Amino acid sequence: MNLTTIWLIVFVACIVIEIVTMGLTTIWFAGGALFAAAAAALGAPLWLQILLMAVVSLVLLYFTRPIAVKYFNKDRVRTNAESLVGQQAIVISEIDNLQGIGQVTVGGQEWSARTTTEGVTLPVGSVVVIRAISGVKLMVEEKRIQETSEIEK
Repeated sequence: MNLTTIWLIVFVACIVIEIVTMGLTTIWFAGGALFAAAAAALGAPLWLQILLMAVVSLVLLYFTRPIAVKYFNKDRVRTNAESLVGQQAIVISEIDNLQGIGQVTVGGQEWSARTTTEGVTLPVGSVVVIRAISGVKLMVEEKRIQETSEIEK
């Protein structure tokens, strides 16, 4: 089996893996393998084929992945905890970062919570907006009156 055939097998394997996973993981290496196969067909030495495979794969990955991710994942639905970011929650146990205490309820579930701003304590009953998730804690900030009036409009 010659090197061109081997590179074409690598190319096909990368494409098959990409089709099965749909994860934008091996398509870049398929492009590199295709260039390496072309180099092998032209009689390039093995070291140049390997170098070409690596360089083309990395260039494709660097320049096209951000664009591909933007367009292919635009309809992705956030799941589980990700979907909480941006939602409102109610403080059910005073939030105090210094003491390391605080809980909120959102969607019928209780979560440990901390404020995004140090030195701010939030009393029970406060309405907060979830800004991020850090481990198993929600990072929240108090909902401002302006935000409330904008939502009501």
